[in-house]
Formats: sequence, structure tokens, C-alpha cells
Amino acid sequence: MSTAAIEQREKFSTFLDRELGKELLRFTTAGSVDDGKSTLIGRLLHDSKSVYEDQLASVRKSRVNRSGKEIDLSLLTDGLRAEREQGITIDVAYRYFSTARRKFIIADTPGHEQYTRNMATGASTADLAVILVDATKGLLAQTRRHTYIASLLGIPNIVAAINKMDLVGYGEKTFLRLEQDFRDLAGSLGTLSVQAIPVSALEGDNIVERGASMPWYAGPTLMEYLETVELRPTQTFGEFRFPIQSVIRPDASFRGFAGRVASGSIRPGDRVVALPSGQRSRVKAIVIYDGEIGLAIPQQSVILQLEDEIDLSRGDLLAKPDELPVRSDRFAAMVVWLHQQPLELNRTYLLKHTSRQVKVKSDHIRRRVNINDFSEHSAQQLAMNEIASVEFEASGPLFFDSYQLNRTTGSFILIDPLTNATVGAGMIQEEISKGKSGQSLQLPTVDVVPGSGVALSEREARHGHSPAIVLVTNRPDVAARLERIFFENKLEAILLRHEEIAESARASLLTAFWNAGVAVIYSAAEIFGEELEHLRFVAGDKFFEFANAEDSTTEELVARALVIARVLRANDRIKSTGIEE
Repeated sequence: MSTAAIEQREKFSTFLDRELGKELLRFTTAGSVDDGKSTLIGRLLHDSKSVYEDQLASVRKSRVNRSGKEIDLSLLTDGLRAEREQGITIDVAYRYFSTARRKFIIADTPGHEQYTRNMATGASTADLAVILVDATKGLLAQTRRHTYIASLLGIPNIVAAINKMDLVGYGEKTFLRLEQDFRDLAGSLGTLSVQAIPVSALEGDNIVERGASMPWYAGPTLMEYLETVELRPTQTFGEFRFPIQSVIRPDASFRGFAGRVASGSIRPGDRVVALPSGQRSRVKAIVIYDGEIGLAIPQQSVILQLEDEIDLSRGDLLAKPDELPVRSDRFAAMVVWLHQQPLELNRTYLLKHTSRQVKVKSDHIRRRVNINDFSEHSAQQLAMNEIASVEFEASGPLFFDSYQLNRTTGSFILIDPLTNATVGAGMIQEEISKGKSGQSLQLPTVDVVPGSGVALSEREARHGHSPAIVLVTNRPDVAARLERIFFENKLEAILLRHEEIAESARASLLTAFWNAGVAVIYSAAEIFGEELEHLRFVAGDKFFEFANAEDSTTEELVARALVIARVLRANDRIKSTGIEE
């Protein structure tokens, strides 16, 4: 290879390293129809030298030109034929460009009310929103709607681009008035970071270059702000979440789990727990396309190899044992409805959460938001583009965080099972616990031997002890030894293994054994939420938990077992059986 070729390769390698090392800022544009969003993006791309010559040539040849200039820059993003003919944005247009400081992905979203759902889609991954305000019209209903959605989606930085300043004579008073109006609006929604910039997308003032028309403005241009704004803090130090997308097994010697780190970080040797099974293991290796690495961080796609052969599949979640997510089949979420067919209460939908899909029903709408004044009202259904807080019940447990804490594990989409259309987007607010739901949440109830002629007190007298539930987590050997201790001390005891019992049968089976006066040793790799509450509810003060059994010595475990036996049979002699590590 010649010296020139080697130098060329080295230059190209240096260029790639530099580009890969740049920060990526995702931002969206929003606002009312005809506020000039597409023109602003076209100007941004054009003046930052991010448009290829053939693209400019194509736009120049277009028979559509509403700008009155040599070239209509809005056509650089309005690519659909209907968009060009009608002069509006319909679909979300994504464009990539870069400068010396940063890389950018722009989502140009529609301003027409009919396409509000598209705006929510485009803004869902944004770190910043540029909301345009027409200087000749001020804040409109759609401006308020898009600002509310940006706030709802947790976008941390908002730019109020006061556009068309050329049509109001570049007046400073007009800008200051609209800036204050927008800050009042953003403040009412809890948005803290707001930057107002007076611009003229048509003329190019304060987009990339400052221009001479507004000498009274001393703040940054739009491009300067985009290049220097502080991005949202990464969730490197948050709680580890790894939704599994697929199992990778190219041959018998390798088995790994592919996915993208949603938050937190992971290293080889770290302990993890698989949800929903509760099985535990340690990370053996972290693999990417060109080998193993020592650390995986948020938004990085990796393959995790575990030390143990545990059963995992798409839809499961890996977390750290001391950083578990919420586990529940009932939750409340803010929902943006995207479909012409309204949301119907008690109708079954498919819910896609990370890589997991379950059936859900919405059983109560807490409140619907009036976008015009942000007031809240009761409702029985939700029409297209409306936003409400809705309560859901899922067919199986979900493992989630609130959207405020984690945008990945706190969000979901709703799918119509008949048409496969995406009908809604949701942001989880909280788990619904007993007594908090708008609908009554029925807990399992325990009658004293329902339908039987024998009272529980009679069974206690026959057995010579009270019933109990002893929960042992992640130590099946300890659970088996406990059963032996209880048995040899003449307690009616039985060992139940959580993973071997169908989920639908667990509550009724526990209730039946309790009513029979039996001491139940309940062994589980992990147990959360409603099921744990049910154990405590059934047993009351006869609920005992070996929560830290794996960190206890044999002597400590034996002593704890004997204490429980003495509580249940206070007057009998207790026989000790060792618990082996």
C-alpha cells in the first residue's frame, strides 16, 4: 500500500473517531400551523452547510414556491407530495446534520391540530423542543397544546423561537411581550429551562448568523444555543434496567441476551436478577460487535452473558437485586390518544412496554385535560388528540418505573388487537395500590374456613399450633430444612415453591392451606408487590420472612426457625435440626 493511501486511511480513521466522539442532540420543532417550522429547519440546514447540492437543485426545480425567494427552504423537509401541494407538514420528517461541536437529529413535526399525535411521536425521544411562535399572531391554542405535550414528555429544554420578526419590523417590544407570555405558559407547566430567541426563518436572522436587523438582542443565535445547551444528565448513575430483546445462541458454547441498556450501568461480575422469574446470577461478560467490554452504559446495545444457565426470553428484564423496579398489574398513566376510534373503558388493548407485550383494560379515566386552559374534567372516553390520566389493569405483571425517573421503562404504546394500529401513547405515573384507585380494587379475602363445619380454632386445637406463612427468598435449601425442623417438632407443615405454582392459583392455594391450619414454608426466588402483600394479609402476625437468608450463618438460621416454632407451639419441647450451607 502506498504512503498516500496509508495517510488517507489514517485521516479517515481520525475523522470517524472525531465524529463518533461528538455529543448527539435530538430536538423537535413544534408550534401552530404556518408558524414557519419547516422554513426554520430548512434555513438551519442551508446556512450550516448541511444540504447537498443535488438536494438544493431538486428544490430549485420544484414548481411549488411560496416563499417569494429564489428557493423555498421549507421544501427541504416537506417531502410528501401532499405536504408540498398544501403547504403544511403532515408526517414527522427526521433530518440528520452535524457541526464541529455536535451531531443533531431534527424531528420536524406537524402543526395542524389533526396531526397532534404525530407531534407526540416525534417529540418522544427529544432532549430539546423548539416551539415556534408567530410574532404576528402570538400564542395560539396549538402552541399551548404542543408546549403541554413537551412538558408531559419530560423534555428538559425549551426554545421559544419568536418567528417572522421581519413582519413586525423587528420590534423589541413585540418580542419582549411574547417572551413573557411564553415564560408564563411554561412556568405554569413546571418547565424550568426556557430560552427565547427572536428569529426570521425567511431572512435568516438569528438562525445561524446573527444579522444586523436586531441589534438590541444580545443572546445566542439558535445554532449557538443548540451547540452549547447542556444535555439531560445521562442515567449512568440511575438504576440498572436491561429489557431483553432476543436470545443469541450461535452455537452450543455461547448463550447471551441482547438488548439496549435503558438506564444505569453494568460490569462483568455484577449481580443481576431476572424478572419476572426472580432467578439470580452474575454477569460473566459484556459483548459487542468487536469483542468484550468492561462497562455498558445507557443507550448502548450489548449482549450480556450470565454465569448461570437461567431461562430468559424476549420481554424479560434484568435489574440489580437492590435496585428493583415496581412490579404491578395495576397502574395509572398519562395517555395521549392517537386514533380516530376513541378509547373505550373495559375494552381489551395490547400494551407494548419495552420488549414485553401484555393485554390491558382501562377501567377508569381519572381526569381529562382541557388543553386551552389546562383545567381537568371527568370523562368516560378519550377522543383523538385528547390527553388524560387513565387507570389500567394488565393481564400479567409489568416491571416499570415512573416516566419521570425513566423514559424507557416508564413509557408504553397501546395497540388495537384487531387492526394492529397504534392507538395511544402512555407515560406511567404510579402504581395503583389498595384504596387509591378510582374503582374499588378487590383484595383476596380470607374467610374462616368458608363453607366448612369446622372452625379454624378447632383445627388449631387438633394440630396443637397456629397456622403460619414463612417466606424464604432465594434459598430453596433453607426452605427444605425449615420444613424438616417443623415436621420433626410435630407441626403440620408443607413446602410450597412459588415458581412451580400457576400464578392464577397461588392466592387460593395459600388461603386453603391457611384455613386448614397448616404452617406453610413458601420458597421463592423473588416476590414483589401484590403477591407479597397477599402473604402478609393472609397471615397477619403469623407472617415470618427469611429475607436475608443467603447472608446468615447456619446457627442463625436454626435459631430463627426455632423461634418461629416456639411462637406456634409455645408449650412443647422444640427439637433442632441443622441447616447446612
